[in-house]
Amino acid sequence: MGLAVGGVAVVTVAGVIVSLTTGTPSASAPLASSPAHPAPRVNAERAREVDGVPVGYPHTQTGAKAAAANYTVVSGSTAFLTNSERRHNAVAAMAARDAADSASKKADLAATQAVASLRGDTPEVSADQTIARTGVLSARVLGYDDQGAMVRLWTTTVRGSAAGHATPVAGYQSVTVTLVWESNDWKLKDSSSSAGLVAPIDARQASNVAGDFSGYAPAAADDPVVTGAMRPDGFPAPYEQNESGARAAAVSAVMLYGDARFFTDSDWRRQMLAATAAPSVLGSVTSDSDATARLVTENRGVGTDGKSADGSELITRTAVLATRTISCTDQAASIELWTASAGGVAGKDETRRPQVAFLRMTVDLVWIDGTWKTTAVTPSAPLVPSPPAMQQADSADSFATVGGVDNAPATA
Repeated sequence: MGLAVGGVAVVTVAGVIVSLTTGTPSASAPLASSPAHPAPRVNAERAREVDGVPVGYPHTQTGAKAAAANYTVVSGSTAFLTNSERRHNAVAAMAARDAADSASKKADLAATQAVASLRGDTPEVSADQTIARTGVLSARVLGYDDQGAMVRLWTTTVRGSAAGHATPVAGYQSVTVTLVWESNDWKLKDSSSSAGLVAPIDARQASNVAGDFSGYAPAAADDPVVTGAMRPDGFPAPYEQNESGARAAAVSAVMLYGDARFFTDSDWRRQMLAATAAPSVLGSVTSDSDATARLVTENRGVGTDGKSADGSELITRTAVLATRTISCTDQAASIELWTASAGGVAGKDETRRPQVAFLRMTVDLVWIDGTWKTTAVTPSAPLVPSPPAMQQADSADSFATVGGVDNAPATA
């Protein structure tokens, strides 16, 4: 048995992987009959939701990254952009006390400006058919102390409608989020956005038709929630034995397989696999992953520092745009994710410029050792938006600003 990793990591020609592999069906993995060995308890804070907003973060840099990411995802969601009551409640939940009024006015303006992008080619916005998803590809902490933090995010968005004929459109933003530590939580002080680095969509991926996106309209799929809750070794803390815990574990696993360290740091890779993969598949997935990493580093000519001889840097990231539960019991779960994977090399060679591929994948998990662990990650048919209109891709070397370990987003 093995765990498919090729599709999770990155699938762009100029970037990393040139083919997808298929995971082992979850039915062949041990389920309820597996003995459970409770993991040591970790003092981890996981976000809870208030008015649709994840709140309650660790008082750490990773907690600040998680808050910045979640607040940005919420602010770009269908409910936030199309329902004024939901929007104002959400702002009240995430904003600092002295920033609530200005944040509410800014949110109303953003919602008004978003209308055209949300209706596609239909006359009006249909909230139940609106596609408004945001994925966080990079998170850089610009400043941090015990009282505040500033985090810059590189995000990809997909906006449009599953109704009509116009395919939802991809976009990129650079979002700077300022946070304050207030009432034992990270609260939104301010945020601003501008055009983000533009990575071309993998040339092998043709845009889907509008109706294909209906499975990711608000009633059919959820936004991912990241928490920044970690074990002492830096990997995600144990998850709760419920559906939201399974979803979170699936999100974290996919993000970790898309981390550049997966390819360049064998110690990190094996520790990550031990933290996320079920014991029944750990041996085979470790072997497969080692082979994949060798393929990538040799093909791209990068060393253990993630850089080539000329200083070019390997860039790989996987962002989750939405999650759907296929099945879930207290012992096994199957979660489908819609993802955007960025991969390539930041350097002078434009032919290796980072590209983005939009994938769907199914993550199968079992409850074991006191948490959810993966038994298979299986890519399926891509779900590809239209490329950004009238936007030229940025130069390859400009992507160095979103690479590196320090810019990895917080996990779920």
